Order: sequence, then structure tokens, then C-alpha cells
Amino acid sequence: MIPNHKGEIPVVMLLLPFLSGIVAGLNVFAADSVDPLIDIFVFFSITFILLNLNYSRLKLYKYRWLGGALIGLILFLFGCIISLKNSELNAKDHFSKRTAQYLVVKINNEPVFKNELLRFTAKVEATENKGAQTPSSGTLLVTIKDSAANNLYYGDELLIPAKYKPIDPPFNPAEFNYKKYLACKNVYYQAFIYPKQYKVIAVNTGNPLIAHSLRWRQHLVEKLTSSMRDTGAIAVASTLILGYKADLSGDILQAYKNTGTVYVLSVSGSQVAILYLVLSFALQFLNRHKYGGMLRASVILAVIWYYAMLTGFSLAVCRADVMLSLVIIGKSFRRYINTLNLLAVSAFLLLIYDPFFITEAGFQLSFIAVSGLIVLQPVVYQWLKFKNKWADKVWALCSVSITAQVVIFPISAFYFHQFPVYFLISNLFVAVPAALVMYGGILFLLLPQIPVVSASIAFILEKTIVMMNKGLACIEHAPYAVINKIWLTGPEYVLVYVVIISLFYFLFNRKLWLLKFSMVCMLMLCISLSIKNIGQSMSKEIVWLNLKKHQGIVFKNGNKAVVLTDLKSTDKTYLYSVQPYLDSCQVNDVKLYNLGQDVNTNCIRKKHGLVQFLNTTVFIPGKELYSNDFRQKIKTNYIYVTGNPDNPINGINRNFVYAALIIDGSNSDAKIEQWKKQLKAESVSFKILKRNNSIISVSK
Repeated sequence: MIPNHKGEIPVVMLLLPFLSGIVAGLNVFAADSVDPLIDIFVFFSITFILLNLNYSRLKLYKYRWLGGALIGLILFLFGCIISLKNSELNAKDHFSKRTAQYLVVKINNEPVFKNELLRFTAKVEATENKGAQTPSSGTLLVTIKDSAANNLYYGDELLIPAKYKPIDPPFNPAEFNYKKYLACKNVYYQAFIYPKQYKVIAVNTGNPLIAHSLRWRQHLVEKLTSSMRDTGAIAVASTLILGYKADLSGDILQAYKNTGTVYVLSVSGSQVAILYLVLSFALQFLNRHKYGGMLRASVILAVIWYYAMLTGFSLAVCRADVMLSLVIIGKSFRRYINTLNLLAVSAFLLLIYDPFFITEAGFQLSFIAVSGLIVLQPVVYQWLKFKNKWADKVWALCSVSITAQVVIFPISAFYFHQFPVYFLISNLFVAVPAALVMYGGILFLLLPQIPVVSASIAFILEKTIVMMNKGLACIEHAPYAVINKIWLTGPEYVLVYVVIISLFYFLFNRKLWLLKFSMVCMLMLCISLSIKNIGQSMSKEIVWLNLKKHQGIVFKNGNKAVVLTDLKSTDKTYLYSVQPYLDSCQVNDVKLYNLGQDVNTNCIRKKHGLVQFLNTTVFIPGKELYSNDFRQKIKTNYIYVTGNPDNPINGINRNFVYAALIIDGSNSDAKIEQWKKQLKAESVSFKILKRNNSIISVSK
């Protein structure tokens, strides 16, 4: 039975149901669905084989669609099964399902030491209870607050207390979902350890090849560090060449993001391509010998995969390595394979190894960008024709940049919520310096330390990177360099992609219905955005934020907001927990005040502890007010208890008439428990922010 596939991309067609199955397995099916799914998978697989054996006798050639439908269903089920099987939390021996006093863990990645904290993920080898060890599984995020722990490394085994807790979900609207991010890496729990709470029981027990590559990468980073002075240049060189991002500052990373050149800082297919070209040129002499071609291919494959290990098996590098490996093997046996099929095969192999790769932004951006370049870049390139050779080369580079930026725009907007306006200028600007850094960096790291030569190469590298960083910083601060606050819904993202694809194909074959279809989709997108923006501009709400030990209330009136908090706008907690909400609501006028300050604006007035926001009143009493009796009770909608005061409930009930009590996370657990009992006994309405989602109150 022959499946009815179209064109020269059968692997791409087969990849689609497989991807759908993985997505369904991650989001739809529960852990107990594995066994029934396996039974269904086996049934349809056997059915497919039997139908093929009786293909002619049953005259199945009349139903050519049947083969494709069965293969699609089998691949869908296969995707569901491997995604469910790959989830460590579904394993019966997961450490969270056992009672334990201690855990035996093995460090399974390169620890990062920053701000006196050592952080790494570790594989749980066994649980220990009353001296007896039981083999277990699962991955744990471990943070050690101990400067002496800086000597821990990949492969070391530790005995740690079995005191771990689940990763916290996002508590505030539009906040980054760190719990989901780690869950996609099979990490569901974290442990925080202090000095003398852990014991090293073994060292260097990890994969020797990975351990060697990580140590060698560290040695190469140290070589760059000892030969350059500028810390920003060292960080960019380490990231661009070796994929070592630990020393990269937030300012430099933001400059590359805002100019649409952040791909330069992720080791990807371009670095692998450069390495391949260098090796191909250097090993050309082997083609003169009988088996030289095979030897040349073997050496190149070995080097590019070793480079993948040096970069920490970056998804983009692995994708490029798989594709390049297939190309090299195909050339060795004089075979041609469609490039899209190569891309699909590499996706198949990577997702079979770890289906959770599909949730990572790097994987999605990498495959979508390359697919777009393969299919759509030739279309863009045909838009303009230049007789001048250099003008044609510049346009070819521009066509690559335009295609890549347009194709990845929806998904990059989903993750980064911005669009770099001057992406074409910045991409043209970094093209030559980035290539020079890559070529020069590989040469510098491969050569032994030669006094004059090495110093000269390092000097050129450093000055090139400094120039590149300064140039991008200038572009970043140019007027209207970035369009921020791009927050789209799921259907809106789909509409954006439909518009992009239909417009590209209209420009390719000039069929009028494609233009009409894209215009209809564009109209639907504009209507959706307009309705959403009108709703945001008319909304009036108070958001009681959960900022753990910090305080935070947002009074939002349309596109304006007043934030009462003890944080500064530059604090990390503010940027990660407060700013995303403001951006998602398209707030463009934000005023920041401390809870002790008085406020007087068009929509909000605050005098001492009393806040009047439109028709809603909020009282934020200081500690001295809890013990004093007022002449008459104050009527208010909400009372915000913060600062861990001593027994405020009695004073509040004596002096206030209120609808609800809001207790924030700056109060201690012991006092919150005490207040809960008292408030329940008095049948008082209250909300606790600590370890709970933020509260949104609508105001009129």
C-alpha cells in the first residue's frame, strides 16, 4: 500500500502528524493514557503491515489515501507515546513518590556560580531512608549558597537532605512561567542548600566524553580571558564561538535583542557551516587518495560533533550537525536529498531523542527560520535584479535578513514581545564582524600560544567585538529602534503567519485569490487587535501583586497606571513580575511611588495611608495605627496588611469598616496563620497573596 505523498518532501509530510502527536501528548493526554495508546499503536501498525501484504488481493490501489492516513495516525500515536514516556514525573520510581531523609544526586550539567550562589541540575540516583538506599530517578534543580561549593563539577555525586519543594508557578499576570519552562526540561522540584548540608561522596562519575569536553571548553574560555581585557568582548567571544553564556551581561544581551541580531550570540548553524568550510578546505588534499574522501568525511563528522559537545549540545548546533552529517554522507555515496527533507529528518531524530525539545524557543526559531530561508528566500531574492556583482551580493544578504526576520517575527514576538525596526541595518552591520570573529576565534583557539601571532589575533578579535557592541548600542538607542509591548493571542499569531505565507506566495505566483485571502486575514487581525486595545483602554482595575517579600499594588486606569511598591523600576523583581503585566495591558504612562509617599494624580489620590482610586478606597495603615482607637470608624473597600505588624486584626476591626482584607507576602508565615484563624472565627473576608496568585479587583 503506497501512501499518497506530494512532491519531493515526503519526510516533511510525515513530520506533521508526528509533531501533532507530541503536542497532544504534552498538553492533552494524562500519564495513565500510555498503555491504551500503546495498544492502539500496535493495532494500527499490525493493520498497516497486513494491508500491505494483501495490497493487490484487496485492490487497495483504489484507495491510495488509506496508506497516508494510517501512517499519519501511527506517527501521531508514536508522538503521543514518546512524549508521555519521556516525562520523568510519570516514572514510578521518581524521587518525589518516595519517603526519604536524603537524596543521592549526580550533577548532570555545568554548574554556574553567580552572586555567591552555585546552581545546577542533578540526576537523582537514589533515595535514602533510615540508612537504606533505593534506586530512584528524576531531575532536581539545586542551589547551594556556599562559596566553597565553587569547586563542584559535572559528574560529582552529592548526598543532600531530601528537603525540596515544587517550582513556583507564575503568581502575577503576564509573568514568565518559570515552572513550565523547567517542566519542559523535566525539572519539577528545587532544593536550596546551605553550607555543611551536603556531602561529596564521589567525583568524576559522569560521561567521560562530556566531562572532557566541558573542561576543555572551560580551558578555551580561560585562554580567551587571559588574552583580552574588555569583559564584554570576552563574554561575546565565549558565547559566539563556544556557547558559554555565563559571563554575558544583561546590557549586551539586550542590545543584541533590540537590534534583531541575538542569533549571533547563540551558537547555531552558521558557526557549524564556517567550521565545515574551514575543514573542507584544509582536508582537500585527502581527495587525491583512494579512500581519502571517506577519511575526509569521517574527520569532518568527528570534529563537528565534538564542537557540538563543546557548545553544550545547543539545539541549533545539533540540528545543523544532523543536517550536515546527512549531506556529507550523501555526497560520499553520491546521493541527492531535498534540503527540506534533511531538515525534517534532523527534527525527527532530535525529537525522538527528546520530544520536549519542541517546547524550546531555540528549537522553534531555528527550524522555522531555516525552513523559511529554504522556501521563501529565493522568492524574496527574485524581487530585485542587479547587474553589479557587489550590489547583487548585498541584496542577497538583505533577502536572507528580510526573510528570516519576517518568518520568525510571530514566534519571536510571542517570546520577546518586540520587533527590531532597524534589523536590516544591524544585520548588514554585524555580518562581516561576526564572520571575522568566528574565523579568527577558531584560528586563535586552535593555534598553540605563539607570542606575537596569538596576541595579534586576540587584539583584532577584541577590537572587532568592541566595535560591534558599540555599533549595535548606537542602533539600539536610535529613535523608534524597537516596537515593544507586542502581546498577541493564539489566534492572532496564527493569523499573522497566514498573512505572511499567503503574501509571499502571492508575490511568487501572482494569483489574485491569495492577495484577497491575505487581506481578509489582515482585516480580521486588525479587528481583533482593535477590540482588545479598546477594552484595555477602558479597563479600570486594582492589581494586588504577589512579589514575595516585597510590596506591590497597581492602580490601572486605561493606558495609565500608578504603582505603589518598595521596588525600583530597575530591580530584577520589578522587571520580571511587574513590567510584563504593564506591557501586556499596553500601559504607556507609569508612575512609581513608595507606599509611604503621598500621591495626587487625575485618577488616584493618596494621603498618608488612605488611597482614593476612582470610586474605590484602599487603606494601608502603618504600624502605629493598629494600637490607637479612632474617634469613629473609617469606611473603606480594602485594607492592605503589609510589613509584618504585631496583631493588627483587633485594631483594624475596631477602627475600620471594610469589604475585604488583603495580606501580602512580606508578612511572616507564623503571623499569617495566626490571622487566618482569627479572621475565619470572625467571618471576615480576606485574601492572602503569599504563595497565591495576584488578585485583580475591577474598579468603576
